[in-house]
Amino acid sequence: MRFGVSFLPDSSPETKSPADYYREVLDLCRLADESGLDYVKMTEHYLHPYGGYCPSPLTFLAAVAAQTRRIRLITGCALPVFHHPVKLASYIAMVDAISGGRLEVGFARAYLPHEFQTFQVPMDGSRQRFEATIGAVHRLLTEERVTEDTPYFAFRDATVLPRPTQAPRPPFWIAAVQTPESFDRIGRFGHGLLITPTGREFDTTLTARYRASFASHHPDGTPRVMASLPLLVAETDQKARELADPHLNEYLRVWASALDTWDETVSTDYAQYTGLGHVVRTLTARDLRATGTAFVGSPEHVADQIGRFQERAGVDGILWQVDFGGFGGTDALRSVELFADRVRPQLDALATTAPTATAPTATATAPTATAAAPTATAAAPTAGADA
Repeated sequence: MRFGVSFLPDSSPETKSPADYYREVLDLCRLADESGLDYVKMTEHYLHPYGGYCPSPLTFLAAVAAQTRRIRLITGCALPVFHHPVKLASYIAMVDAISGGRLEVGFARAYLPHEFQTFQVPMDGSRQRFEATIGAVHRLLTEERVTEDTPYFAFRDATVLPRPTQAPRPPFWIAAVQTPESFDRIGRFGHGLLITPTGREFDTTLTARYRASFASHHPDGTPRVMASLPLLVAETDQKARELADPHLNEYLRVWASALDTWDETVSTDYAQYTGLGHVVRTLTARDLRATGTAFVGSPEHVADQIGRFQERAGVDGILWQVDFGGFGGTDALRSVELFADRVRPQLDALATTAPTATAPTATATAPTATAAAPTATAAAPTAGADA
């Protein structure tokens, strides 16, 4: 398995200054690189403490590239419905060059009504716009003199510069939640799959559908699934809970606040999102820990949690959210150190002795992050961009 750090800022000027936030997360990125972790991931959101400190994950990852040597960089996720494909493809190619070919690009459908309203993008029809933009970005990165004519954008004979450093382009990932057709489409397109656990039962037949669709359409390729979950490791379980719970509760509070506009918003493309905030407001840090959607504890306990999660979900990698609820500073650095020094070696040792397992087909605690709506009776996914 591959592991990395994942960021979804949920701070505001009242809780943490932008300068302090970026100083802390860049310290974590350098530590992750030095510790041999595989990825740094950053999401995209606007206008609200939920994600608003990172309107441009590619800009952030360019800064990370300048301060690291080997760790790979992934947007988690960029929101293509708010971007012209020529600009997005050009920025992707630029960061790919700056990083020496370390960039991977995660895409997700936006899902916060205030963002759509501000950018004057209709929520209805956003799935078609999403797929059209990704398709155009792919063409712009792999072809020259590209012409596109869609209801959302049109251009002729476009050749973006710089050209990608990786051939034929940086790998693409797509986030998905629960609609079976979304998993089928991602497999058919040949992209990686991003999922985000949320405190509810996740039907792992969905990831099996993705793998089957991928194998059917790309028999020479390799399907890939990565999950994102909050992580806090401390010397003891009690200390870890004492550190984590206030920050997990703050993360849930900020997230619920961002969902307020869903109390009255209705969209055919997001049929089950109306009232989403009511669901999130019922959750607590204890719920996240109890359902295995936040990994909190001593190194031994966390290694056991990861092993049990992997038995159910069968993912290829986990990207740890380490900035939840404004968590940062020396405690966050220590958490990443403990994971790298004392948790990952246990997992690596198990991987070298365990028999090869087939992908799970039962249910597991791990849903995903964009493309479909959560049910009204379960914890909602960090839909939109937060895989």
